[in-house]
Amino acid sequence: MRNRTRKSVHRSTTTRRSTTTRRTTARRTTARRAAAPLATAAALLLCGPLAATPAHATDPPGGSTDTAAKPPAHMSTVGGKRLGRPGTQVALKQGAPALPKGLSGKSWLVADAESGDVLASHNAHWQLPPASTLKMLFADTVLPKLPKTKTHRVELSDLEGMGEGSSLVGVKENYTYTVHDLWLGVFLRSGNDAVHVLSAMNGGVPATVREMQAHAKYLNARDTHVVTPDGYDEKGQVSSAYDLTLFARSGLQKADFREYCSTATAQFPGAYAKDKKGKKSRSSFGIQNTNRLLTGFGVEPYKGIAGVKNGYTTNAGSTFTGVAQRGNRVLLVTVMNPQQGGGTEVYKETAKLFDWGFEAAGSVDPVGTLVRPGAAGASHSSADGEDSRKGAQASVSTADGSSSGMWTAVGITGGSLALLGAVAFGVHRRWPLPELVRRRSRD
Repeated sequence: MRNRTRKSVHRSTTTRRSTTTRRTTARRTTARRAAAPLATAAALLLCGPLAATPAHATDPPGGSTDTAAKPPAHMSTVGGKRLGRPGTQVALKQGAPALPKGLSGKSWLVADAESGDVLASHNAHWQLPPASTLKMLFADTVLPKLPKTKTHRVELSDLEGMGEGSSLVGVKENYTYTVHDLWLGVFLRSGNDAVHVLSAMNGGVPATVREMQAHAKYLNARDTHVVTPDGYDEKGQVSSAYDLTLFARSGLQKADFREYCSTATAQFPGAYAKDKKGKKSRSSFGIQNTNRLLTGFGVEPYKGIAGVKNGYTTNAGSTFTGVAQRGNRVLLVTVMNPQQGGGTEVYKETAKLFDWGFEAAGSVDPVGTLVRPGAAGASHSSADGEDSRKGAQASVSTADGSSSGMWTAVGITGGSLALLGAVAFGVHRRWPLPELVRRRSRD
């Protein structure tokens, strides 16, 4: 009996060890598979400038967010009563162009970045998983607090808590990076590792999440609930096309934010190595923006595009907020979770809405407004029509009430791109939004 018991215990122990081994192997395999596309993209970039399509910005899900098949019958009315209604909202004047056909996004919005007029929308306040577009709120919250020249030596604890299969730029433990390096990793590669290191520098992930939620409230982005700073799928983490547009509009008033989100390619610090003489130096590797309207991979680059942020998770699908200028008009477009097409559909639908918005501007009545930050902006939350437009034009100041002067953005014209390691590309243009802020901030 005693021998049989020992054998039984031995078999049980062996079974547990075998099960643990299989689970460990599975996790390692999953991690290798998730990291492989990023490593391949980086290697191809080093072999030749813009030689290959970048990996789509992915943050595979770490939680379950059940999303209803249909939008709620009643949603938030921040920015106007019509924005709280399900379905498409547009007020075409005689001779105005019709909205593009074939739009499949669960939610989308087209707005004038300067006046705040919402030209058209579809389920604008539907609370949906935001994916990495939530990084716009992260950047708008944290970026002003950390000088770009500040350096940080990464500790293992800085990288803890990232979801399995997170998109990574390649931040390494015990290596030192500048804040500038890390922000390039956030905007170009949607690196959750860079987000977590910056969060650690900001007092930790929980503190950063609290600050992001407070900043969202200040911006009157009431559809947004923040659980993680990187947009990784977690239960209860939601935003809306309306809120994402508010985040972009606020962030774009910061010069560094504009620089990072409009950068197509950059060099990121790599490992240390010794040359033949034994001298130790640090290498770098090329990274490229996963915003395909900016880089032109898989779709035509959009003329006049200057950012902002794309994302993808299993629960969120593809999400994207973009800003573009044509002449003196600047538009913001957000598209969430297209229900047809592949990984490029979100960009194609965004481009269609940009084209429509530039053509339709002046020939449609606004259906709502992008409200200004703070209590004064919230007072316009249920406005509609002409009243909402007046509310939008009052102010769109940054969180600290400051303005950094002329808006200068880097655009892409005719699909021309900068080579790796080269200087800035495109043309520099004056964007008048900060001037609008200075003129009206005293109202």
